[in-house]
Amino acid sequence: MAFGLLSRLWGRRTLPERLRYEDAREALEGHQRATKRELAARADAPPETLYYLACDDDLEVRSLVAANPASPIHADELLRTDSGVEVREELARKISRMMPDMPRSERTALQQRTVELLEKIAEDEAPRVRAIVAREVARCPTIPKQLATRLARDVEISVCGPILQYSPLLSDEDLVELIATCRIQGAVDAIARREGLSARVSDAVIATLDISAVAQLLTNPSARIRENSLESVIAKAAGIEAWHQPLVMRTELSLRAVRRIATFVSRALIDELAHRNNLDEETSIWLKARARDRIDAEKPAERPALDRNAVTEAFARGDLGDEMVMDAATTGQKTTVVLALSLLSGVDRARIEQVIEAESGRGIAALCWKAGLAMRTALSIQTYIAHVPKNNLVLPRAGIDYPMEPSEMLWHLQYFGIDTEVN
Repeated sequence: MAFGLLSRLWGRRTLPERLRYEDAREALEGHQRATKRELAARADAPPETLYYLACDDDLEVRSLVAANPASPIHADELLRTDSGVEVREELARKISRMMPDMPRSERTALQQRTVELLEKIAEDEAPRVRAIVAREVARCPTIPKQLATRLARDVEISVCGPILQYSPLLSDEDLVELIATCRIQGAVDAIARREGLSARVSDAVIATLDISAVAQLLTNPSARIRENSLESVIAKAAGIEAWHQPLVMRTELSLRAVRRIATFVSRALIDELAHRNNLDEETSIWLKARARDRIDAEKPAERPALDRNAVTEAFARGDLGDEMVMDAATTGQKTTVVLALSLLSGVDRARIEQVIEAESGRGIAALCWKAGLAMRTALSIQTYIAHVPKNNLVLPRAGIDYPMEPSEMLWHLQYFGIDTEVN
């Protein structure tokens, strides 16, 4: 905001190039909005003038004071509680950017006061303000450890995410504890993306069985993963396609691991495994044979679609459930899936179609929850029926659980005008 305003002011200066105290006083006495905005942005404005402008009625004037590095600390402290979130955002950005140049210890009284101000800004009620602080200080080693820890425990992923991924102040002990206690979707993913992740933290990520987080860990080339931990992932990976390619790309695979992975991945990924440099002749020949076997296995099977009567009869018998719905979803039988969801949830088919057409991962998950289906089934419907973009997929927590609280799922049902009484 401040940058855009400065650009607009550039061509219409009303103050002299060399600002004197008398010029600033006259500008204030003139009560001209454009002049006050220009004055608020001036690096050579007197500190008392900037403090005065910090109380101005004009939101843009206060925003410019908040963004001005020349503003005195008592003006910044005043603006921390400003009613305008835009003002607090500018202040958060400015104060955060001072941290890398500030020593860890032996700080002056002014520097310590600035650090204390930043800690208070990091408690702002607006997530946007806290997120600015987190992004700006994520890689900074000179902020207080307690500030990094507080931001890492924030309830918003936009705040905790950058700290979890980049902060050098979080120890392995901190990260393992955060993995065990954090329930924010995407938080473990952020930790899994950290540069040089230790084997101990990798073990903790794998123990969550979070599909997305483990996929991020496998994709992270600098993450150290113990051989037995990698084997435990391989043992569970057959039905989790999101892990297949990242597993194949790991450089530390043993010959035994290569063979195990080749039993469940696609032919293209078997070919990728076959091009590894550390293979012996026997394993190379075996992989080529596996690739030939997969050619026929990957031909799409012609499976007859379930008709309306079969679905209705299964529902009447009490046999309509995850197995039948997931089977219909993975084979692209949209009409069957819509009918099954309607019968199980009591929601009109037109409303279900609306949720699917919206490509709403959270809406589909909430609908499946209402229908009494498993989260894995919800993931299949997102992927094969609604074609939800990869970045918007709602993934199971710990591999099987719904990642949202019931109150959030009820909210998404209400958003689509669906009765929130759970069957």
